[in-house]
Amino acid sequence: MEISSLKAFLAVAESASFSLAAEQLHLTQPAVSKRVASLEEELNTRLFDRISRKISLTEAGRQLLPRARQMLYELEDIRRSISNLTGEVSGKLTMGTSHHIGLRRLPPALKRYSRRYPEVQLDIRFMDSETACSAVLQGDLELAIVTLPTEPIANLTTRPIWHDPLRFVVSAEHPLARRRRVSLVDLIEHQAVLVAKGTYTQRILEQALQPLGLDLKIGMATNYFETLKMMVSIGLGWSLLPETMTHDPELKVLDISELQLSRTLGAVTHTNRSLSNAAQAMVDACLEDAVLPGDRAR
Repeated sequence: MEISSLKAFLAVAESASFSLAAEQLHLTQPAVSKRVASLEEELNTRLFDRISRKISLTEAGRQLLPRARQMLYELEDIRRSISNLTGEVSGKLTMGTSHHIGLRRLPPALKRYSRRYPEVQLDIRFMDSETACSAVLQGDLELAIVTLPTEPIANLTTRPIWHDPLRFVVSAEHPLARRRRVSLVDLIEHQAVLVAKGTYTQRILEQALQPLGLDLKIGMATNYFETLKMMVSIGLGWSLLPETMTHDPELKVLDISELQLSRTLGAVTHTNRSLSNAAQAMVDACLEDAVLPGDRAR
């Protein structure tokens, strides 16, 4: 069974398209079709149903899919382990990160990394932290630099890098901005603009409010902190933002003594897969800028 045929099968199965699979593999569509046909011939069964231009897995294809993934992951793990023996930092590093970390935390580490290891081909994908963790579990990413999960996830290893305090903020013209003291009850009487439900950051806030029996009035939600900051600055509601984003004359930080929240940003890898030299070097580069509890914020 040829590896190239398995890769073609996996690409078609995941994209439900021979043409998209061809783009992903940098091949022509006939070449992808030929590899899948070769695999079907070897297994003596059809792996895809092709009906009205729609591609779907047959029962045999569904049975093969997780096993094909596992075989390719094992081969990639072997490749990384052998490559690591040389001590060289090279090859391709596929990693994910959130837009906020990519803008606010990663640039110094990336600058150092690219200068130290020019032989590494970086494939950086921007996505929500939750999606990145899932991609690491599935083997689509070797490394994620993201907001760490609020609860442990089986088969994921996390490494804290940055302590990220969160602050309640309003517009400088918001009614609460003129008050000397603001309580949590005062705050939730006003509309909020927050990150979407289900995100790790939103869970931190929900878990803190749940014992208090307080409900939020959420007007709008987005996963982009820069957008939230804009919405707060024009008076659409209060929000919870990373402290690094709150040094702005258009914003007023509220000192809510009843609730001091923070999150942890860091590296996520698969527990059962070898980490390449390139990925370990990236984690080490980020750790040079580490800010953990007790450190002075940067």
